[in-house]
Amino acid sequence: MKYWKKIGHNKLQSRIEEALKENVDFENDTSLGYPASKLDDKVFYSDAPFLKDAPTLKTYVANPNHIGCHTFGSSESAFKGTQEIEREVLQVLAVDFFKMEDEQFDGYIAPGGTEANIQAIWVFRNFYHHKFDAKNSEIAILASDDTHYSIPKASNILSLDLLGIPVKYKDRTIDPIALERIIKEAVANGKKYFIVIANMGTTMFGSVDDPDVYTDLLETMNLDYKLHIDGAYGGFVYPFSNLQSKINFSNPKVSSITIDAHKMLQAPYGTGVYLSRKGLIENVLTKEAEYVEGMDLTLCGSRSGANAIAVYMILFTYGPYGWYEKISVLLMRTNWFCKQLDQMSIPYFRNEHMNIVTIYSSHIPKDIAEKFDLVPEQHNDNNKWYKVVIMDHVEIDSLLELIDALKERLKLG
Repeated sequence: MKYWKKIGHNKLQSRIEEALKENVDFENDTSLGYPASKLDDKVFYSDAPFLKDAPTLKTYVANPNHIGCHTFGSSESAFKGTQEIEREVLQVLAVDFFKMEDEQFDGYIAPGGTEANIQAIWVFRNFYHHKFDAKNSEIAILASDDTHYSIPKASNILSLDLLGIPVKYKDRTIDPIALERIIKEAVANGKKYFIVIANMGTTMFGSVDDPDVYTDLLETMNLDYKLHIDGAYGGFVYPFSNLQSKINFSNPKVSSITIDAHKMLQAPYGTGVYLSRKGLIENVLTKEAEYVEGMDLTLCGSRSGANAIAVYMILFTYGPYGWYEKISVLLMRTNWFCKQLDQMSIPYFRNEHMNIVTIYSSHIPKDIAEKFDLVPEQHNDNNKWYKVVIMDHVEIDSLLELIDALKERLKLG
């Protein structure tokens, strides 16, 4: 690892204290022009004694605005201290997680993976507009039927057709025959440019797409495409559980990646990450945002700098070895759970590198699913799957309770 290391709490706290000193201090500085302030002190007490040892909470109270993109051009100087910490976070994720070369990436801490995915498709759509004078009707999104609902959202918002690609029922892999047929039909209907979404851990199954299934076919057909990796779920797991993975920026075909810090990293909800290669994000410059110092290249505009601080605190508290150990423990629990299911002949899907186990609903009585808060694929009578996600709070004892309940029901049956 080049930039990621473990740092003690006192040093982390001092680093954030120094960053806040570089930001505008709404309590003491003369700052008349900003439509913002620290959090209302009638509700959020800036002098609460516990804030001294809670740098992330202290940053929430200070309320830095990270509007814009801090890897490209200039940014609002009033918040330069915490913006620098966001850049450090993005550097760790781009270079150490996803094998990007130094200074060859852009990105930002987004308010969740949904926005980050929409941002990626927005960037690619505008890239095709600017480079080829493409019409929306000539651009299509390719994504598997297991893809997150943020992709249909993007299709709707950006007025692009979404072509859903069937997956095989048992192993959740892309159906290559259906893919070829769908692309040929799209070309016959006037599609010239393709935005490919490949999943690094689908939300329901934890399945991981092989991007080459898409890119090899598109290249064989001499079609133009951009490839985005939706690692919103798996981005903090898969690079550590599968050290041979090539689903990263070492693959020159990958143009952008989404990660969610509010899932496996356990950052506050509303913390996603968008990363892309240089030369792309400027396609979504909002020129009308003239009062913003620098350039607004994001979908959301204003966003909380405290979320970047939260990610910084988690990453550098663990360091790479601590994080690898954490993921290894979760995978051990997942392996144990799968072994119990195997012994009971209960069928399920699980990617060997992920910590999601998705069980056939026919083998899970509905009352047991509700008791243990198992998440269904569909909230109706047609549901075919329930998933178990092995997170930090899901220990062997918790899994054993589910296993015992299933054993008891099988015995009664």
